[in-house]
Amino acid sequence: MNAVVIQSSGLGLKIARVWTLALATVTQLIRMKILFFLLLFCVLVVGAGFAFSVINPEQQLGLIKTVSLGTLQIFSLVIGIVSTALLLPKDMEDRTLYTILSKPVPRFEYLAGKLVGVLLLIGGGLLIMDLVLSAVIYTRQGMVMQDMMRALEFDGQATPETIERLKGIIARQGLTWEMHWAVLAIFLKAAVVTTMALVLACIASSTLFTIVVAFCAVIIGHGEHLLREFFFHPYLSGQTERLAALALAVVFPDLAQFDVVDGVVAGEAVPWAAVLDMAGIAAMYVCGYMTIAHLLFVEKEL
Repeated sequence: MNAVVIQSSGLGLKIARVWTLALATVTQLIRMKILFFLLLFCVLVVGAGFAFSVINPEQQLGLIKTVSLGTLQIFSLVIGIVSTALLLPKDMEDRTLYTILSKPVPRFEYLAGKLVGVLLLIGGGLLIMDLVLSAVIYTRQGMVMQDMMRALEFDGQATPETIERLKGIIARQGLTWEMHWAVLAIFLKAAVVTTMALVLACIASSTLFTIVVAFCAVIIGHGEHLLREFFFHPYLSGQTERLAALALAVVFPDLAQFDVVDGVVAGEAVPWAAVLDMAGIAAMYVCGYMTIAHLLFVEKEL
């Protein structure tokens, strides 16, 4: 019984240290004027919600989702990569890293705290943006419905069948749970990319190198299916092709597996199975990259 209590107490202490480091990281990132990006996003979404004047309700609501979700992806990836690339060198420059590690804080907990802090900021930012986007789409779909109803009545086409069809289109293109799943997929992709950037930060001595390589890896990760189709499939076959594809997916995360935004904008449903698959794949990548980052950071001379 005593052994169990000691283990639980030790685990609780580790979680407390990681959480403290995470909150300190969030504070540090907020001081880097990250919130200005959130304000810019809110202005962009509100402007997109009321600036597009398109007759087709599918186009009107689809444009809002396309612009907003695309901005969310840019926000999450840029913040994840740049923040992670800057944090370790800045802590070393400010001597904060040495102060933390001189206390009973293992290097793994330091890395975990930094990672959790960045993901907390990204998750909080995405949540705020999701709420703003939901409010804009909910308001806009009501306005679109009223405008289209007046147009149908003016043209004498307000038949029950036409009205039901219009309601179905707006319900499919308006505020749905699928939009929230798309935001979750964006967060999971950002978590994978941020952890990968943490690995690079543990290797590189230059912030610029980490940022450039991380963005290159993101580009490759989004185009892995093209690499497999044009470079692997014509020259490799069978087991060799599968091993090459697996090696590519290990080195560069296959980010296309998190791309559900286009389907959501088109009004397609996101099955629970797909959400669970994305969560499992993200967890696998994060755990793998975190293990590699820890092994590299332990050997890093500070």
